[in-house]
Amino acid sequence: MAVQLADRVGSRRGMRRRRASRRQGDQQWFPGTATHAYAERLARGLGWFSIGLGLAEVMAPRAFGRLIGVFDHAGLLRTIGLREIASGIGALTERNPAPAIWSRVAGDAMDLSLLGLALTSPNKNRDRVAAATAAVAGIAALDTFCAQKLTESDEPTPARALLGAPIHVIKAVTINRKPEEVYSFWHNFENLPRFMSHLWEVRVIDDRRSHWRARAPAGMTVEWDSEITEDKPNERISWRSLEGADVENSGTVRFEPGPRGRGTEVHVEIRYTPPGGRLGAMIAMLFGEEPSQQMREDLRNLKRVMETGEIIRSEASLGRIAHAARPPGRLPAR
Repeated sequence: MAVQLADRVGSRRGMRRRRASRRQGDQQWFPGTATHAYAERLARGLGWFSIGLGLAEVMAPRAFGRLIGVFDHAGLLRTIGLREIASGIGALTERNPAPAIWSRVAGDAMDLSLLGLALTSPNKNRDRVAAATAAVAGIAALDTFCAQKLTESDEPTPARALLGAPIHVIKAVTINRKPEEVYSFWHNFENLPRFMSHLWEVRVIDDRRSHWRARAPAGMTVEWDSEITEDKPNERISWRSLEGADVENSGTVRFEPGPRGRGTEVHVEIRYTPPGGRLGAMIAMLFGEEPSQQMREDLRNLKRVMETGEIIRSEASLGRIAHAARPPGRLPAR
C-alpha cells in the first residue's frame, strides 16, 4: 500500500514537472508570442487614438489648426482627419491590424512633411508647430515599433517595400476542377483580368511573351512585358517581367491534385516591387492596396469563375468611372 501511494505521489510530481517543462519550452520556442500580443493591444489603442484625433480634425479643423499653430488649412485638416479615422477603424475591426498601423506610419511621414513645410510659412505659430512636430515624431516612432512587431509574424504587406525589400505574397485555394482544366484556363493569360481585379488587360504576344496593363493606386496605370520562364503542362507556370517594366515582378503558380484526388490546389507565389519604390508603397498603403488581401480575393474570384462560370465584378476595375457591379458572361460550357 505504501509503495503504491509513493508511486502515485511520484507520478503526480513527474506530471507537474513535465507540464512546467512544456510551459518553459513554449516560452523558449515562441519568444515573440507575448510581444506580438502586446503589439496587438497597442494597435487597438492606437486605433482609438487615431479615431479621436481624426474626429477632432474633421469636426473642428480651425480650432485644431490653431492648436498646432497652422492657420487657413481647414480643408487639408479634414482630409487628414478622414485618413486618421479610416486607419483607426481598420486597426480596431480588422483581424490583422498590421496594414492599418503601417498606413498610420505612412500618414505620420506625410504629416511630418506637411509640418516641415508649415515651418517655412509666414502664417503660423512657430513654437506650436515645433511642438506638434515633436509630438508627431514621437507617435510615428510608436506606430513604427508596433507595425514592425506585428509584421515580424505577419503576412507580407507593402510596408516591407518601405524597408527596402520587395513584396512577397504566397496564397492558395482549392478549386473543384481537374488540374488540367485550371492549368488550361490560367495558361491563357488573357483570362487573368477576369478574376484579378487590379488587371485591366493582358495581351498575349507569342507563346512565351505577353503585355500586361494594371491599375495602380491614385488612378495610375502601370504596364510591363512578361515572359514565361517555366511551363510544365498541368503542373506549373512561372513568369517574370522583362527589362523596362513599370513593375518588376515574377511569379509561379502550381496546380496540384486536391485531397483524395478531388479538385485542384492552386498555389500562387508572387514577388514584386511597387511602382515608385518606397513612395509607391506608401501611396499603396494609404489607398488600401494590401497585396495579401488582394491576392486572397483574386483566388476566391478564380474559384467562382472555374466552379460557377461567372463572377460578380465591378466595372470600376476596367475603367476610371465606377459602375454598379454586374456579372459578365458565363464561361463556355464544358
